[in-house]
Amino acid sequence: MQISFLIHNGYGIGGTIRTTYNLAAQLAEHHDVEVVSVFRHREVPALPPDPRVRVRHLVDLRKDSPTSDRSHPLLKAPATVFPAAEGRHHQYSALTDERIAAFLGSVDSDVVVGTRPGLNVHLARQTRPGPVRVGQEHLTLDTHSPELRQALQRAYPRLDAFTTTTEADARVYRSTMRMPGVPVQAVPNPVPAPSVDPVDGHGKWVVAAGRLAPVKRYDLLVRAFARVREERPDWRLRIYGGGGQRDRLRGLIDELGLYNHVFLMGPAHPIESEWIKGSVAAVTSSMESFGMTIVEAMRCGLPVVSTDCPLGPGEIIEDGVDGRLVPVGDTEAVAGGLLQLINDDDLRGRMSRAALESSQRFDPARIAEHYETLFTNRLSARGKGPGGRLRAALHRGRGSLVGGALGARETGRQALLRKGRTA
Repeated sequence: MQISFLIHNGYGIGGTIRTTYNLAAQLAEHHDVEVVSVFRHREVPALPPDPRVRVRHLVDLRKDSPTSDRSHPLLKAPATVFPAAEGRHHQYSALTDERIAAFLGSVDSDVVVGTRPGLNVHLARQTRPGPVRVGQEHLTLDTHSPELRQALQRAYPRLDAFTTTTEADARVYRSTMRMPGVPVQAVPNPVPAPSVDPVDGHGKWVVAAGRLAPVKRYDLLVRAFARVREERPDWRLRIYGGGGQRDRLRGLIDELGLYNHVFLMGPAHPIESEWIKGSVAAVTSSMESFGMTIVEAMRCGLPVVSTDCPLGPGEIIEDGVDGRLVPVGDTEAVAGGLLQLINDDDLRGRMSRAALESSQRFDPARIAEHYETLFTNRLSARGKGPGGRLRAALHRGRGSLVGGALGARETGRQALLRKGRTA
């Protein structure tokens, strides 16, 4: 099977990038896999892909590259296919419209996977007849604006399958989005086993990791740790990650006199060697689309104290068995959950072992099996039965319409290019 992943920027650092490379590497054991990055801004990917996975780009943003597109006139014209309500729309352009359409119009893969809403729209509207088109949701439907949801509603029924990272989000999609004939499946993100030994439980550190963004509520965690320090001043907290909340958190730490107990460590990659320095992990988000850091910590043997926020933590942690789930926004509850594990070595050890065992269900081999089954089923269903034949006929018709529309747009863009060269 030939499989292509279409991603925003495979050369950066982020949860979707990490997840895509993890899944691609596992699938590459049995299939021909490539990652197609819309943008390239550096020489090599920040997260090294598996050597068996081909990585290529559509738009070159490197400053000193002989193939750089930074001065291309279409780069300054707004995108018309990528939805205007999508958060990354300002980075897309008439040039990305053109390059993505050219890729999808000639792709020879059996399966093409989109990894964000705007790219899923391209996938639905512009993929040539033949490949199975699978859209992925790495956030949640509820986080999208009404305007974006309207754009997705128009495009998503043209997909062949759709995946979310949690069953809760899959239920939301099934109940609120009209996608007849498009199976919506919950497939969690893959997290490989760490290359380091699990924690030994002796380090007196609580560890947290993620973007320093308001949704992560690290201010809540810092305030909760002030309560922890009162009872257990021998324990400390490390927070890994970068973001716009750093100065605000630094001020809060100083205000609470926690400068010897709470440390902002900055970004870390790989993070596994930092997880194992601790004995407990903490997540205080007001919302999580999945909870990648929860699984990463558990795979290192850390029980996680997490807010029971929508939508991911409750599907990852079994409260009281491999971690603790506490109410969202409750400082005392977070402090209480942390102190329960800090003060009970035996409980912490049992939860650590349980976390190691339960987190194996997120191993890339198991997640890849889900995707292989989905891909195979959709390939087999293509053209079978009246519904399949109707969808195939509609797709062929759309292919002709899209081809004609792209041809007309290309004529206009060539005129724009000529104008740019003569200006």
